[in-house]
This record gives sequence, C-alpha cells and structure tokens, in this order.
Amino acid sequence: MPGEAGSLDKGPNASGKDVTVNVGVLIIEEDAQIRELLDRWLGEAGYVVTTASDSAPQLIIADVPEPQSADERIAALRAVYAAPILLLSARFRRGLASSADAARRLGVQKVLPKPFTRSELLAAVSESIAP
Repeated sequence: MPGEAGSLDKGPNASGKDVTVNVGVLIIEEDAQIRELLDRWLGEAGYVVTTASDSAPQLIIADVPEPQSADERIAALRAVYAAPILLLSARFRRGLASSADAARRLGVQKVLPKPFTRSELLAAVSESIAP
C-alpha cells in the first residue's frame, strides 16, 4: 500500500483498532519477499510506506545482512536522512546486549532480529518513532 510520505492513511494497529497514521516509512531490504511483507504489514497498520525516491521518511527500516556492514550502511543513510532507523538483521542475536549497544552507538533506535512476527515489527516501529 505505497503512498506519499506525510499523507494520512487509515488501518488497523497491532491491536486491530483503526488508526490514522501520518508516518512515512522507508524500507531498505534486499529480499523482495521480506520487502513485500513489510510493505503489506505496515500498510495494513496504517503506515505510509515510501521508496527512496519519495519525500523524506519519518522512519527508515534497513536490512543489515552482516553486523560488520552496519557501520557503512548507517553512515550512508545518515548522510541522506535524519529519520530514526530500525535495523533488521538475522545476524544480530536476540537479547544480546552488545548488539543493542553497538546499534545505539551507530544512532539506531532499534534492532529487530529476523525472523520476526507482525506484532514484533509493529511494536518496534511504534517504539522507534515514539517521541
């Protein structure tokens, strides 16, 4: 459900209630199936999914295939965008304090290890954009 960043959209939140969301989310994911799933889940929850060619996002969801490549990817994103970043990675281990600390040092709001559920994704998005 792609849309223009900053536009209003309606959809159910994680609890199934309809909400109006005014948050553009940029997805950077190499795996097309995961990218489509993120697009659908976030769109159903009322978020406006954007592409790199759309206007400035309020949140960036970026896939990091290897933790070692996180520095480069975050630096490249920070050179272009000021939005909060939610990292997706199968390589960052769940609950590992050093992964969370490393991500915070990079200026990342949250790391969501793969695989994740719809509820985990929506909670991480909500947490990442909270003031």
